Amino acid sequence: MHKKPSYRLLIGGGGTGGHVFPAIAIADALKAMDPHMEFLFVGAKGKLEMEKVPEAGYPIEGLPVAGFQRRLTWRNITFFYKLLVSMNRSRRIIKNFSPDLAVGVGGYASGPILKAAARKGIPILIQEQNSYAGVTNRLLAKSARTICVAYENMERYFPAERLKLTGNPVRQHLLKLQPDPEEGYRSFEIEKKKKVCLLVGGSLGARTLNRCFMEGLEKLDREDLVVLWQCGKYYHSEVESRVKASGLRNIRLMPFISRMDLAYGVADIIVSRAGALTISELCIVGKPAILVPSPNVAEDHQTHNAASLTEKNAALMISDDEAGEKLVDRMLALLEDEAEQKELSKNIKQLGIGDASERIAAEVHKILVKQ
Repeated sequence: MHKKPSYRLLIGGGGTGGHVFPAIAIADALKAMDPHMEFLFVGAKGKLEMEKVPEAGYPIEGLPVAGFQRRLTWRNITFFYKLLVSMNRSRRIIKNFSPDLAVGVGGYASGPILKAAARKGIPILIQEQNSYAGVTNRLLAKSARTICVAYENMERYFPAERLKLTGNPVRQHLLKLQPDPEEGYRSFEIEKKKKVCLLVGGSLGARTLNRCFMEGLEKLDREDLVVLWQCGKYYHSEVESRVKASGLRNIRLMPFISRMDLAYGVADIIVSRAGALTISELCIVGKPAILVPSPNVAEDHQTHNAASLTEKNAALMISDDEAGEKLVDRMLALLEDEAEQKELSKNIKQLGIGDASERIAAEVHKILVKQ
């Protein structure tokens, strides 16, 4: 006989891996605490969550919601229509599922579904992943019982009495990095004595990072260096042709690295964008990193994320504008400076929170049992 669900939990948001993977990690932690809890995810149609959430074993409903463009474009005409449809659909979802609590993880779908939940008197919890709070979460905070954050000093944006410093959930296999990463060396065909730079611009790649390394290929022609390069599927053919034309044999080029634990394990230094999930993972991994924040994100939040590490001498930062001139040279300089590597590694490790999903799950549970 099927046991009646103890609680019904709705999780809203997504759009990028930085929102989707933490959302799944929170659900997994809650399920471990209470196997009879019932879940429903709500995401944006056509976005990553519509594929990844069902793969993780959870049901999901899609909203047609999209982002508002900050420049003049015809897409903004459809924005208000899609928002209206999404609000109506959200009200129906809340009525049909009747959740005991709604969790918002940010992203387009988070706003309409959590607003609909709050209007029905359903308690909500929001998770703000960045060091600079987004507009949606700042508006939702007025209705939130608890606001889980990953950075200190977030009372600039939220009521201090409702803040909980929990960190951002990371992919679980990253918490178990092997101290001797033999499997990684074999997988990527790297000799152990070589120095390894891991270049990763997010799951879809990053134009600036790819361009910098393509233009700096001559400088990368070194016997002692291997570049492990995740370029993104959109840029793969262009980067591959440039690398082939260079004749370099020390580049390991991939559109996407599925085993990031192995890649992090073999890396001596990491060059990366500064999304919230990436930074949380780097703090767990504890390797020296150079961050190049993406300028194409809401309210320049990646620069704020990166600055929260550079202020503690836990990472280096180069702006997107200066990357072409400085990035490859700075990476090679760091590769030669073991003292700087050790200092950055020591400082970034101190910022890692390995049990973030369990901390957030505990905050969810506190709200549920108080009802």
